[in-house]
Amino acid sequence: MTDLTDLGVVAIRDGVRSGDFTAREVAEGFIAKVANAKLLNAFLVETPDHALAAADAADAARAAGEAPKPLAGVPIGMKDLFCTNGVPTTAASHILEGFVPPYESRVSQNLWDAGAGMLGKLNMDQFAMGSSNETSAFGNVISPWRRSDGGNAPIAPGGSSGGSSAAVAARLCPGATGTDTGGSIRQPAAFTGISGIKPTYGRCSRWGTIAFASSLDQAGPMARDVRDCAVLLGAMAGFDTRDATSLPIDVPDWEAGLSGDMRGKRVGIPREYRVDDMPGEIDALWRQGIDWLRDAGAEIVDVSLPHTKYALPAYYIIAPAEASSNLARYDGVRYGLRDLPEGAGLQDMYAATRADGFGAEVKRRIMIGTYVLSAGFYDAYYTQAQKVRTLIARDFERAWETCDVLLTPTAPSAAFALGEKSADPLAMYLNDVFTVPSSLAGLPAMSVPGGLDAAGLPLGLQIIGRPLDEQGVLDAGLAIEARAGFSARPDVWW
Repeated sequence: MTDLTDLGVVAIRDGVRSGDFTAREVAEGFIAKVANAKLLNAFLVETPDHALAAADAADAARAAGEAPKPLAGVPIGMKDLFCTNGVPTTAASHILEGFVPPYESRVSQNLWDAGAGMLGKLNMDQFAMGSSNETSAFGNVISPWRRSDGGNAPIAPGGSSGGSSAAVAARLCPGATGTDTGGSIRQPAAFTGISGIKPTYGRCSRWGTIAFASSLDQAGPMARDVRDCAVLLGAMAGFDTRDATSLPIDVPDWEAGLSGDMRGKRVGIPREYRVDDMPGEIDALWRQGIDWLRDAGAEIVDVSLPHTKYALPAYYIIAPAEASSNLARYDGVRYGLRDLPEGAGLQDMYAATRADGFGAEVKRRIMIGTYVLSAGFYDAYYTQAQKVRTLIARDFERAWETCDVLLTPTAPSAAFALGEKSADPLAMYLNDVFTVPSSLAGLPAMSVPGGLDAAGLPLGLQIIGRPLDEQGVLDAGLAIEARAGFSARPDVWW
């Protein structure tokens, strides 16, 4: 029989429904995989009891002839940014070490209501700040991929959802949750050869999700293919009265609407995304993606997004500004770490707790954010960045007059070695150059694997869609997926 851990979300769901295997068999297979993959450091907490309880409930419901839940029998990984009732949630930060939420995030609750089980909490960049999963207080995640050109250096799985991407790529779980503030679903998906979608801002509730930048954060799924992402997103999304930014709209059946037929669709190619010194392999894959969508029936049109070059600096003003406000709640008073030197006063406790609890990258962004929000610089930096954000959103609105979706590379390179860029924050920030603009505009965007570079590492293509047109993004992703035929997977070394 096929190894059940080689199956994706849809295959497991359908197999459990048809009785080809039991949900418990699936859960036990993945639990064993997780237990044997400690070297990847993808999981911070393992929750086999949760996965087995959900599996037994699915098997019992089937035996009783009850209608199956959408994700009955499917165990998943949960990024450690989502609060989980009774299960430690740290955002991969020392300042929240030992924190056990007494409540469930809306996204995770939606998944449990749909029948999914949890294999554990996934490692990530601390407070979702990073592009390589090297800022976690509990050690970096190691990608399951290795270069095929003789290099044996550990490879970054991308960030901040690096634990999610590594776990899915290594077959430790069929799907996982991620969050995307400036590309933290799409970039790690591209680095590890899987699919991931950031929905329209407001599609998924942010309630119970630890905040980084509130006007940008959005949850989404990461899985092995487009259909699996569509199914997971359908379970995660939905209106939530507890989140003021949640959209009061129905959730479509994206899986039922999936079609790789692009006839009648126009695909825009933004000329500003052809950045200086773009690697030849990235450009070649982009051109190949254009040919694939043309073969699927799409009309290819050139578009202009003239303010794209300002997106990265605007993002790295807005996001740290919001982070400096959001992270002010971690003060050692109510929960998490408390560092109270003998004889210290309240201000001393604040300072000691934050100095000890926050990592270097988090401190860097808090300081940047506090600076740009200060009285003397608010108008010069933060207000100007918000104006640029409006111009970037307007560029996209004009592009939709001539096209239905946009096609770009996901990242400016394949995955790099751990330690290769971490010493230079600016080099690390440039990893988000292709993903940040759509985040600033709140648009749905997806990465799908398109091929391998010369060293045998995955490369991804990004599809950006109109507001609320996740269906169009998924359809274009399916068209690329069918033509790319990407089936590469990392060799097991861990």
